[in-house]
Amino acid sequence: MKKFLALTLITLSVISCGKKEKSIDDIISEGNLTEIRAKKSELRTEQNEISDKIERLNEEIEKLDKSKSYPLVTVQKLNDTLFKHYVEVQGDVETDENIIIYPEFSGVLTQVFVEEGQRVNKGQTLAKIDDGGLSSQLSQAESQLSLTKTTFERQSRLWDKKIGSEIQYLESKTNFEAQQKAVDQLRAQLAKTIVKAPFSGVIDKVISDQGQVVSPGQNQLFRLVNLSDMYITAEIPENYLGKINKGSEVLVEISSIGKEFEGEVEQVSDFVNPNNRSFSVKISVPNPKGMVKPNLIATVKLNDYTSEKAILIPQSILQENAQGESITYYIEPKNDSVNVAKKAILKTGLAYDGKIEVLEGLKEEQKIIVEGARTIREGQEVKINQ
Repeated sequence: MKKFLALTLITLSVISCGKKEKSIDDIISEGNLTEIRAKKSELRTEQNEISDKIERLNEEIEKLDKSKSYPLVTVQKLNDTLFKHYVEVQGDVETDENIIIYPEFSGVLTQVFVEEGQRVNKGQTLAKIDDGGLSSQLSQAESQLSLTKTTFERQSRLWDKKIGSEIQYLESKTNFEAQQKAVDQLRAQLAKTIVKAPFSGVIDKVISDQGQVVSPGQNQLFRLVNLSDMYITAEIPENYLGKINKGSEVLVEISSIGKEFEGEVEQVSDFVNPNNRSFSVKISVPNPKGMVKPNLIATVKLNDYTSEKAILIPQSILQENAQGESITYYIEPKNDSVNVAKKAILKTGLAYDGKIEVLEGLKEEQKIIVEGARTIREGQEVKINQ
């Protein structure tokens, strides 16, 4: 009996241990909701455990596997900075004190007192024209003036004492005033025989020679130039009205003489040219050594926009997606040596000198991918090329 009982227990134990686990198909076919949910929960737990194990293994592989290669990129850390945008146009160097001096009297150019390249002051005598006898006429007229003046003064005293007739007093007064006008006219005419500098400057060219007969409006005598009061005029498209004003910063380059300087807008025209839809600006030009000459061509850069704290990126790394949006890539660290590339959709502003302002999409302290940006995809693991 004991032997039979022991054999029965052993048989039951063997049958129990050899019982097969139900398959997913069996569980589903039975339609037991509680059992299905229990199986799902069991599998999900196993899945999470397996994922954790795989992740741990991957991390260890990355640490130990020296053969795995990552794309190398260079990055740039973003900082807010001053950004200035300029509009670039061409301008002409001019001066208001660049003139040709003509004679005001006809006659022989008897004396030339200056040479080419000579600096002269305002009012300095440059040349003399033969007066054709005006000096003698003036001397005679001045003698006559002296007589008429004496006569008038005597008649005036007598008239004050009620001596003599009124007609005598009026005649003497009229003669004196007429003679005074005649003398003034002769002096004015004689003054025209003396050629004087209308402003300080340099005699750029002596055009007429001594001994030559000259006439007003026909013969040029000298070219006088003042290089200390130079300026540049430039035409600006009308869409910059309100952005460029008096006092706006200007960068000027005159490449022909290798000169660059900073300045500001001195004057903005109130008139828009209907032919080319532009307005003109005037920019003062410092010229202490006289290197800047009239009619030179200048490259003028006028500041039309300034941002005190701008985020700037190289314009060359900017890309465009299928939706026409501007994008670039930045990195987020994964571990000490590996980073993940992330895509940023940007709203951009103005660009200048290879830089473009980012208005939205990036922020200070982020690191953007500079070299290698065009071959990177979203989520790709990269290393920084030190």
